[in-house]
Amino acid sequence: MRRVAARLPVGVAATLVVGPLVVAVFGPFIDVRATPGLPYDSQGVLGTDGLGRDVLQLVLDGGRTALGMAFGAVAIAYLVGGLIGLVAASTRHRWLDEALIRPLDVLLPLPSLLVISVVAVGWRASAFAITLAVAMVNVPTVARLVRAAALDAASSPVVEALRMQRESWIGIHLGYVGRAVLGPVAADIGTRITLAVFLVASVNFLGLGLSPTAPDWAVSISRNREGLLLQPWSVLAPALLLVSFTLGFNLLADRLVHHTRGLAEVGT
Repeated sequence: MRRVAARLPVGVAATLVVGPLVVAVFGPFIDVRATPGLPYDSQGVLGTDGLGRDVLQLVLDGGRTALGMAFGAVAIAYLVGGLIGLVAASTRHRWLDEALIRPLDVLLPLPSLLVISVVAVGWRASAFAITLAVAMVNVPTVARLVRAAALDAASSPVVEALRMQRESWIGIHLGYVGRAVLGPVAADIGTRITLAVFLVASVNFLGLGLSPTAPDWAVSISRNREGLLLQPWSVLAPALLLVSFTLGFNLLADRLVHHTRGLAEVGT
């Protein structure tokens, strides 16, 4: 993957990401809905699904949950896990560091998909509950990543000098230390988002998440897979958008990691 990412033009990877993103952001505001027809009919641009609904309209509406839930989960994971990691790295009390990090170590071995599935079953068809569950399973790794990246900066003479100048905790750790964490976070966020997309799509595909009639891309793939030979676009259209986004984002993330390593080698 890294060799492919290094040789592939950035524009190609960006196009793979931008296409699904544009559909997810602007699709719900576009109405191309055709008159309901027969199941798996050729009516409309992409035909109909198993319930006779217009596939193109489902594709336009489905990205809001497919990608929105994943981005929301990653944002929450970094807000919670990042704050925990910064506090653990900056504290002068070992007991506080242990109290913050050790409970998260207990959560690390838990199977992510199993935890999210249990939450999804308990709060059926709740997009917020699934988003929160995906965020929580990512908090331990995010917290440990931020803590490891912030330790050197938090214990540097610069921070001690800033403390002597009575700089605020927020100014020191969200300013100076936060900048030191940006590199590792930027390298991690690509795989973190694609993992979140995978987890959200898996739960919805298995029928444990959103309602079976939701226009979500993964739900559409699951619901219409039996009619793949009758109306392939009801499955292929949402599948291609999911694959395009995850592949493109992985390629961009690999390019970013490669670029970051190159800058580090130049700096040394």
